[in-house]
Amino acid sequence: MVLNQVLVGGVGAWEAAGVLGLSERHVWRLLAAYRKEGAAALCHGNRGRRPAHAIPEVVRRGVVDLAQRQYQGVNHSHLTELLAEREGLVLSRSTVRRILVGCGIKSPRHRRQPKHRCRRERLPMEGMMLQIDGSPSPWEG
Repeated sequence: MVLNQVLVGGVGAWEAAGVLGLSERHVWRLLAAYRKEGAAALCHGNRGRRPAHAIPEVVRRGVVDLAQRQYQGVNHSHLTELLAEREGLVLSRSTVRRILVGCGIKSPRHRRQPKHRCRRERLPMEGMMLQIDGSPSPWEG
């Protein structure tokens, strides 16, 4: 909308730069691309593409297959180690976890809830707690 106003002449490029939070030079560069390609020029060039470092689908399916069959009942950390050791498939633990949780496979390890408090054993008689004076000066008592 702001770029349309600049094209029509209702707003200057420096005003548009202030509204968009960009430099005036960047607004001119956007305007040139907007004139040439339309609104599609304002989208990022990599939009809709698969990232270069993404794990291939074949590897993802292989991890899920191994987790369900050969290494069934193994937690995610151990599975990561087994994949690297036996299968030659080096992935991070978080990547293996993300793949498996995305397919609905949870880790079989159940964590115990932490204890709320750790209370000391009560002494048999009230007031039996030992009290020691640790000061260096002698006291009369």
